[in-house]
Amino acid sequence: MAPRRGGKAGGKRRVKGDGAPEPKVEKTREPAQSVAEEDDLYAEPVRRVLTPRNQIRDLTEEQLKDEIARVLTATDPQIPHNIVKYNYQQRQYRQEPPGAGEHLAIHFAMDGNVLHNESVEAKTQVQYEEKLKEDEEERRKLAAQEAADAGDDDIDIDAQETGKNQFNYSERAAQTFNNPLRTRGVATEPPPVASFAAMCTQWDIYDSYMTDFTHRLAEESMLQDKKTGGTLSQEKQALVAPPSSGEDDMVHSEKMGVALKILERMTNQNAEDEIFQDFKFWEDASDQFREGEGSLLPLWRFSTERTKRKQVTALAWNPHYQDLFAVGYGSYDFMRQGSGMICCFTLKNTAHPEYIFSTEAGVMCLDFHPQQHSLLAVGCYDGTVMVFDVRNKTNRPIYTSTIRTGKHTDPVWNVYWQEEDLAKELNFFSISSDGHVANWIMSKNELKMEPMMQLKLVNTVKDDPEETSLSGLAGGCCIDFSQHSDHLFIVGTEEGKIHKCSKAYSGQYLETYHGHHMAVYTLKWNPFHERVFISCSADWTVKIWDHNVPYPIMSFDLGNAVGDVMWSPYSATVFCAVTSDGKVHVFDLSENKHEPLCEQKVVKRAKLTHVQFNSQEPIIIVGDDRGGVNSLKLSPNLRLRHEPVLEEGAEPISEEEQRRIQQENMERLLQAADAKPPSA
Repeated sequence: MAPRRGGKAGGKRRVKGDGAPEPKVEKTREPAQSVAEEDDLYAEPVRRVLTPRNQIRDLTEEQLKDEIARVLTATDPQIPHNIVKYNYQQRQYRQEPPGAGEHLAIHFAMDGNVLHNESVEAKTQVQYEEKLKEDEEERRKLAAQEAADAGDDDIDIDAQETGKNQFNYSERAAQTFNNPLRTRGVATEPPPVASFAAMCTQWDIYDSYMTDFTHRLAEESMLQDKKTGGTLSQEKQALVAPPSSGEDDMVHSEKMGVALKILERMTNQNAEDEIFQDFKFWEDASDQFREGEGSLLPLWRFSTERTKRKQVTALAWNPHYQDLFAVGYGSYDFMRQGSGMICCFTLKNTAHPEYIFSTEAGVMCLDFHPQQHSLLAVGCYDGTVMVFDVRNKTNRPIYTSTIRTGKHTDPVWNVYWQEEDLAKELNFFSISSDGHVANWIMSKNELKMEPMMQLKLVNTVKDDPEETSLSGLAGGCCIDFSQHSDHLFIVGTEEGKIHKCSKAYSGQYLETYHGHHMAVYTLKWNPFHERVFISCSADWTVKIWDHNVPYPIMSFDLGNAVGDVMWSPYSATVFCAVTSDGKVHVFDLSENKHEPLCEQKVVKRAKLTHVQFNSQEPIIIVGDDRGGVNSLKLSPNLRLRHEPVLEEGAEPISEEEQRRIQQENMERLLQAADAKPPSA
């Protein structure tokens, strides 16, 4: 009979690594088991865990769950740390620290036998191996000759060893069973056949040929008009348009267009899912460990094939649709002027613009109406101003300035919509290099021009008799109206002067600010503080002004020509500037009044021309002179509001309270700024 498992004999007690004995496991059987089950050799024994008497038993559950960490280090505890040697230079005994290699323990070491292939030893070894091969070959031939002398004629002297078993090796072959072939055929019902008959006369053939001939002529004239920049007449458009098949034409219906646009946006978002995830949810976690610094995350680059050789001359976000922005294309180079273009992009479809409009001259500026969100005012290089309605599918402006109704004679550098007044018609302002600030009124049939102000030259030295004979007008570069005072506006000129003006006093300046030495490219009022505005110039500087003080209160030298500057819509102390070396500079005056929090290069071998903040999302868009617009996401350190931290359960801060807090932040900066004018 086989011995039963689980007995007491033949076992050794195991001991753990720390010296404590393991719990004893006793394998017994339950008394209720039957005799048949005891005789079954395959029945599993019952395991009982016996605790040794010397084991600690009064530990609680929390003490049992505690983890005791043990750290392994490379330090040898046997190395002495108190070796003292006499230092003859210092004439005293000094303790010698252990060396870096004293803690090294070598467990295995073996010398290699690699030889250089051109050394004498390597050549000797090669000759030795060749000699061994020759001896082996000679030995095989000798053995074969002896076998031939003994009478074995089947031995091949030149045969090589195959590595097979030479005693019981045999070659075998097998043939598989071939499956029988089956033929299967299927018979289908023939398609229904219907008889059709029609009669064609000679005049039907003539009418069909004439219709096709007229359509081709209209297409050729349309191509010729596009090359010359003209517009199509209604008769030509009716000829070119394909004939509609009535209300049942679902392919060309408006609903089909909306469905295709939604499908295109979904496909684009699926293709660029990683960028959209970063745009919505990714935050730079490193901002928590670097106070006073930030970064910009590149998202999308908006461009088309038709705008690669043009420069981005204007950017404008739509005030109602926060994902839609317009881009104006032209050229700042006098010798490379051509046609212009306006593209309206959206963040929902980054692959292709939603609307495209072309102009005869290069676009220099544009602005969306704050209330009528579809109206877009445009200024061109040839002095023309236009108004587009982006809802129209035709490539024509609804209003255009002409010589008869009034027109600028030089490039229009800036346009600005006036707030809508129920008692007045829609109007906007423009400034040009011809020295005029004009007000454009949209009447029912035409765009009327009302001269608002002439920019007269200002003497830099009042008592200089040679400068008193200056005549002519100063070239205007930029204009901006105060959001707190409707009549107050500021103007920047090509001479580097900034003039404060009023609609009520169009004949003279209220104040002239001297600080820039080259053309002033941009002027922007602070959206929170009523007295502060910012300016940038080609003289590499960005200056902050208080309109009650004739000199700048802060100045920043960025090392290159500054193309554009913009206040942030969420903080009164944050602004962004772009330079001609392709860098974006983001300042937060509440954090650092001297250096930017972020100075990041966005494009290579290109100049940045314009920048715009989004009013809702934490992103900016920057345009360059290669026809591209890059979108960048601000890290958390670059969009701080500097507001008091609310307690849990407290009500959120209202908009009026937020504006008051931002005004106080800017007021503290003004009080801390140097009140002394700069030295000559």
